[in-house]
Amino acid sequence: MLDGLLYEEGSVWLFVLVTVVMGGWAAWMAARGIAKGWRPYWHCVPALLLVATAVRFIHFALFGGTLLSAHYYLVDALVVLLIGSAGFRYTRTRQMTSQYRWLYEKTSPLTWRPR
Repeated sequence: MLDGLLYEEGSVWLFVLVTVVMGGWAAWMAARGIAKGWRPYWHCVPALLLVATAVRFIHFALFGGTLLSAHYYLVDALVVLLIGSAGFRYTRTRQMTSQYRWLYEKTSPLTWRPR
């Protein structure tokens, strides 16, 4: 059912491996680095779009996917942006609640509130 909509290779496992696992890890680490530098979230967007470009290239170079496909690039970019955004927010939450412990408390892995 999702064949052709989310991925173009013969198996969903290639999509999961390359886009979700490899691309997601790279996105998480890139967003984490940006958050650790105390830079604002919007700095993540260009970095994560570059990660999505690298993911699309891996699909092309290793598995015969289409390199210049706007549809599949948008799918890869959406997955990478979601995982990267979660990584940024998780890191920022840890920073705020550990470095400003007297001001903020963690309410979930991605949120904090004033004490």
